[in-house]
Amino acid sequence: MSYLVLARKYRPQSFEAVVDQDHVTRTLINAIAAGRVAHAILFTGPRGTGKTTVARILAKAMNCAAGPTPEPCNDCQSCREITSGKAVDVFEIDGASNNSVDQVRELRDNVKYMPAHSPHKIYIIDEVHMLSTPAFNALLKTLEEPPAHVMFIFATTEPHKIPATILSRCQRHDFKRIALASITDHMQKLCGLEHFDISRNSLMLIAREAGGSIRDALSLLDQVTACSDVKIEDMQVLDLLGVIDRKMIFDLVQALLDGNAQKVLESLDVVHQRGHDMKRLYADLVEHFRHLMVVKLCRQAGRLVDLPAHEIQHLQEQVASVSTAHLNQLFDLLFKEEPAVKFSAQPKIAVEMACFRLLQAKPTLTIESLIEKLDTLRRQIEDSPADPVPQPADSKRQPTARVGADVAKRESLDDRPTTHANIDAVAAAETLSSANLQQDWKKVQAAIATDHPALAANLQKCRPRRLADGRLEIEVGGNGFTQSMIKKNKNLDIIRNVCRETFGRAVEIVLNAVAETSDSAVKKKEENQLRNAAMSHPLVAEAVKIFNGEVLGVTIIKEDES
Repeated sequence: MSYLVLARKYRPQSFEAVVDQDHVTRTLINAIAAGRVAHAILFTGPRGTGKTTVARILAKAMNCAAGPTPEPCNDCQSCREITSGKAVDVFEIDGASNNSVDQVRELRDNVKYMPAHSPHKIYIIDEVHMLSTPAFNALLKTLEEPPAHVMFIFATTEPHKIPATILSRCQRHDFKRIALASITDHMQKLCGLEHFDISRNSLMLIAREAGGSIRDALSLLDQVTACSDVKIEDMQVLDLLGVIDRKMIFDLVQALLDGNAQKVLESLDVVHQRGHDMKRLYADLVEHFRHLMVVKLCRQAGRLVDLPAHEIQHLQEQVASVSTAHLNQLFDLLFKEEPAVKFSAQPKIAVEMACFRLLQAKPTLTIESLIEKLDTLRRQIEDSPADPVPQPADSKRQPTARVGADVAKRESLDDRPTTHANIDAVAAAETLSSANLQQDWKKVQAAIATDHPALAANLQKCRPRRLADGRLEIEVGGNGFTQSMIKKNKNLDIIRNVCRETFGRAVEIVLNAVAETSDSAVKKKEENQLRNAAMSHPLVAEAVKIFNGEVLGVTIIKEDES
């Protein structure tokens, strides 16, 4: 065929002509000028970014009649042969189809022979990661210590598949994706040389579809320019590439931000009727919201958003009235719905359902507004004291509440008519609260534990009920063995003697057997009572109402008992 595609026709023939890979070309130029070129070089990076092209330029620079030189003449026999792909001393090998160990062994055997007429014998292996493991192993020794006239140049898009033993023997150069503006400028230059009448907006659209690959961009440009001999319209480019118009994306997003369900459905239907891929539309939608987030959060968004200046300005205008919290909320919903769209058999309906969820999302409050509402709530609570939190009567974690309950009980008893029953009740309450029976009982247990540890172990399952009128009532838990041990006369005498020393007077021990209750059950009951009290507190209810949330759990903080 006589026609030569643009990617081949305008392939760079010097380091200076390589587009947007200055960090690689500058290093190679300096290395050649200093005579410090490595014998094994690895080029990695995305497809279509210039790896093989730079490898050929490097081969010309090393074998040029005027070289090694950073600027090959492209006129000598070696340069012309490399340009045309017919050089006898430069071997371009496809790693995908020459990946067996036998082929690498053949290469290794041919390495020892001198080049035909060039200073170096150069092996360019493209997609080197496709070599098998035995093939890599066969190449190791030759790659590490090749003859002085041999040079290896590897190129790959997947360096992680190359063994570490190979990587350690190569000098690695990483190619980057080419910027949108650089691809557009390069295509505009080529269109001028080819006399193509195409707008810069269309070229930017082609560059965006290329995804940082200049070879893909030139292939798309070939396709677009083949559709017309005269001026190429922007709409033709959209139809040929199957790309959704950016204006439609902006209109759809604006309808979502405005909550206009009618316009959202109409926009989706137009995209569907034109035959566009709904999954691709959803991907564009996610990318657009990403750009909105970047523009909202960053002042200098031009470096982070690979879009033309007028689109960045449009993004800034679109997001000006939207809070960052609400934008983040919509972005999060889009990501959560992405699997449903990706794997749906009916992507149009899946995209519509995702848009419905976005429309139903209410704007979240900012931190400043939340703090303001909490301050207002606090002032209201201070002005009108809330109802006291109900406290469990026997809770060990709330000694203050328990004493308060006892005082209230005494006050209520004092208001009643004075009878013998009331006097007895008041005396019992006063005796229990003033004697601090629980603390004294701990002293009794500690004194008994010093000389009688077995008895003290049984007393751990008992607790004092009341001390009044010279009688100490003790509730005995545990099983029958515990009760029988304590009821022995010897053990009762020990308890009476220790109680006499602790209380300062003789007391009569009265034992009452009670059903066994584990400490864990008692603690659990107390904790449930505290949780219910916290859940019913008006401050908690008001906070749930403000945040439109729910209480997931209650944590009980244990305080040290004095």
